Amino acid sequence: MSRTALLLMDFQNVHATRVDPTALTQAAAALKAARERGVLVLHVALRLRAGHVDAHPNNAVFGALPHDRFVPGDPDAEIHPDVAPAPDEVVLYKNRVSAFAGTNLDQILRAQDVGHLALAGIATGGIVLATALQAFDLDYRLTTLSDACADPSPALHEVLLKDLLAKRGEIATVPEWTATL
Repeated sequence: MSRTALLLMDFQNVHATRVDPTALTQAAAALKAARERGVLVLHVALRLRAGHVDAHPNNAVFGALPHDRFVPGDPDAEIHPDVAPAPDEVVLYKNRVSAFAGTNLDQILRAQDVGHLALAGIATGGIVLATALQAFDLDYRLTTLSDACADPSPALHEVLLKDLLAKRGEIATVPEWTATL
């Protein structure tokens, strides 16, 4: 029987200010439950190299960012204190939208016998969607924690949950997911 892992994705200070704060509160509840039940927790955050040498200027998302954003030392790019990693939890820094891009996430998950991912993150139309699609193609079982995800567009969040993510895995609230652990 494979393990479950909770992925807390892009809960960075700057992102948390752009969405409904309920997602951060629910992500903190999911984190607490995961820790209490021994579920593997991984934190994923966007971090680019100084000068953004890893962001192609043609990339509509990353190429347009000011060069002092999402680099080491940028306080807006720090993981929000409500979901801060514990010393023994893995933190992965990505340089694209998906949690798998530019990281060894898949290697860590397979080494830890993880076959099921619970996804929480900001934004549903960004990291949650990109990670879910890649994880689905890599044959992971998925549960998207609907109340621990948010998007600057609430309408997009709802459409993605209902029409796309639900076809690739389960959709559950944090209390529903916690009850299954």
